[in-house]
Amino acid sequence: MKTLILPPVRLALFLMCCCAPGAYASPDEHSEFEATLHAPYRAASPGMSEARTFTLAFDFPNARTPQVVDWQLEVIHLRGRVVRRWQGSTPMPQGPVSVAVPWSGLDSGKLAAGIYQVRLRAGSRDAGSNTPSPDVHEQAWQIEIGPPQAPALPRFAPLPVARGPLAAAPAPASLPYTIYFGNLHSQTNHSDGGAELSDCKGAKEPLSAKYGPDAAFAYARQHGLDILVTSEHNHMFDGSDSTQVEADPATAKGLYRKGLESAASFNAAHPDFLAVYGMEWGVINKGGHINIFNSDQLLGWEKNAKGELLADLNTPRSDYAALYTLMRQRGWVGQFNHPSMSGQFSVGGTALGYTADGDEAMALCEVVNSTAFSKNDKEGETRRSNFEMACNKVLEAGFHVAFSTNQDNHCANWGTAYTNRTGVLIPNGVPLSQASFIDALKARRVFATMDKSSQLVLTANGRMMGERLTNTGPLTLVANFASSSGKQVASVAIMEGVPGRGGNVTQMSSEASVTFTPSVGAHFYYAKVTQADGNVLWSAPVWVTQEAGK
Repeated sequence: MKTLILPPVRLALFLMCCCAPGAYASPDEHSEFEATLHAPYRAASPGMSEARTFTLAFDFPNARTPQVVDWQLEVIHLRGRVVRRWQGSTPMPQGPVSVAVPWSGLDSGKLAAGIYQVRLRAGSRDAGSNTPSPDVHEQAWQIEIGPPQAPALPRFAPLPVARGPLAAAPAPASLPYTIYFGNLHSQTNHSDGGAELSDCKGAKEPLSAKYGPDAAFAYARQHGLDILVTSEHNHMFDGSDSTQVEADPATAKGLYRKGLESAASFNAAHPDFLAVYGMEWGVINKGGHINIFNSDQLLGWEKNAKGELLADLNTPRSDYAALYTLMRQRGWVGQFNHPSMSGQFSVGGTALGYTADGDEAMALCEVVNSTAFSKNDKEGETRRSNFEMACNKVLEAGFHVAFSTNQDNHCANWGTAYTNRTGVLIPNGVPLSQASFIDALKARRVFATMDKSSQLVLTANGRMMGERLTNTGPLTLVANFASSSGKQVASVAIMEGVPGRGGNVTQMSSEASVTFTPSVGAHFYYAKVTQADGNVLWSAPVWVTQEAGK
């Protein structure tokens, strides 16, 4: 590891650029800087030493020139005090690199027991340039110094799940829902995914890899998932990540219809599983990726040399306002995929710009992804990206979105890179189907979990997460947690924000059950639970309009 203390002026520029729009040297869809942070939640010898090693992983697929990564790593007390900071510049001549940052677990002395945050900021620049990158990635994870006092949890009759130890009749007094665990973001050879693990070194040439949707659905079902969404890049159905001037529109549109038919046939043969075929709309550079889960038509903007649209419907590239309007008109439901803190999903020049149509159409925001090109098929991937801060900006912009966590698999390991899942709540007695799945998304009845054996449901005065309610007087929020594998909870956070404020989402309570009277006006609340093994769960928010008492 080469460590460099950045001069004050350069460091200021480096930190200021964390909110600047992204820019990429390559036109390729997956030519983008990637930075992840692995922060062990607990030390190897807790109680004896809090020492541990943080691992920074950097990559820039398809970079045209050698890169250098400028990075800063901080350990932060939850009250905001930085207790340790490292800075460095790491060469990345070609291919991914990792940096090990050992830490003694001490500040100037022994740290008080509690939950701390580890935050990485990293930007990539051409090796021959001293200009800081405008595309700075930020990652943050919690760690435990301790042991802190474990929170008290309410009694909770866990909800039944489709498979596993809790796959049984609902417990008495439990909420009337069954949980289905899914991976709602992946690719196959209908775009740039589907590569054999031994041959998966990054994005494949579109339509060239070995495995298609049928193989993906069968693999996910075999490995215990209830739902798999194959979300193919909408602009690759012509066989390119740019534009094939000789492409036949009928071929591109026919391939999309073939994917829809593949999902329908698989569902008819396997009623215990939901195969969903959709698209990932948009581009990363000056854009942003959106999953559309229920469109029966291919959307696009590319045309061949004859001026023929290589899609069913023309949707101008990076025009998110127009896309949201179309989605709302058609009843289509979307997800913000791996959102950036800045430079994406622009409306009227504002990143993450709000529209009423977008608020209606967009139901989910990815809070955590495992790396898209993971070849791990034993659920042990350590390269994971955290987008909670970006999702909070989406919520503060006014969108009503719930959290999801997916794997963005491009290799043939659909759902097995890690243990993360999106939990979808469907009423007891209602079969798992495309219709019941979409209804659950529209109701925001989902939660995100990094542990497929755990569940988290937030209620507000007994009302379900995802709901919008008007309240007078006290409000009781309860974070209901259950684990079929005996996992213990290390910390609970009830988070609060204000729609449309554009400020910061803050922690209002560390208790799993809290009663208080909100200030008059609009609020949203969600629960975040960290297990003793470091895996995190996020509930869907509830949106509360507090009125003055009469």
